[in-house]
Amino acid sequence: MSNKEIIEIYLSETVEAFRSYKKLAERAMEQVSDEEFFKTIDAEANSIATIAKHIGGNLRSRWTNFLTTDGEKPDRNRDSEFATTDGDTRASVMQFWEDGFQILFDSLLSLTMEDLGKIVQIRGEDFTVVKAINRAGMHTASHIGQIQFLAKHFRSSEWETLSVPRNKSAEFNNWLKEKEDKGNYLEATREFAEKESLEK
Repeated sequence: MSNKEIIEIYLSETVEAFRSYKKLAERAMEQVSDEEFFKTIDAEANSIATIAKHIGGNLRSRWTNFLTTDGEKPDRNRDSEFATTDGDTRASVMQFWEDGFQILFDSLLSLTMEDLGKIVQIRGEDFTVVKAINRAGMHTASHIGQIQFLAKHFRSSEWETLSVPRNKSAEFNNWLKEKEDKGNYLEATREFAEKESLEK
C-alpha cells in the first residue's frame, strides 16, 4: 500500500469517525425533552445544551481556515459557550452545532497528502496536522460521551440504548455474524436494538 493510499484511508476514516460521534450525540439528544436539554445536574455541571454549544464553537474556531490561521480565533468567546442566555433555544443551539460540524467536514475533506506534513497553530503552539486532527477527535469524543451520559441519566429506564443492549452481547454477535450486510457498527446496534424491542 502506498503512502498516498494510507493517507486517503486515514482521512476517510477520520471523517467517518467524526460522523459517528455526531450521530451518537444526536441520537442521545433526540431522546431528551427541551427542559432536560438545558438542565444541569449540579451547580458545576454543564447542560447538554452548553456541551453542544462548546463543541460547535470549538469546531468552528479550530477548523475555519485550518491551515492558515491559529485555531483559537480572536472572535471566539469560549466562555459564552458554557452559558445559556434567554436567546438560546434548542433550535439555535443545534444550528450552532451543525455549523461547527459542517466547517469541520469541509476542512477535512479538502485536505491533501501534502497538507498532512504541514504545521498548524493552536493558541500559538505548533502542531502537525495529524496531531491537530487527532487532538480534535479526542476532544470531541470526550464531550460526546458527556452528552450520552446526561441523556441516559435523564431518560433513566426509558433510555433507548445506542449500543448493544445489556446482557445481549452473545445474541448480538451471533446476529451480526449471520447478517449479510453488516454495514456501520452504529447502524447495526440500532437495528438490533429495534429488533429486540419489537420482539418483546
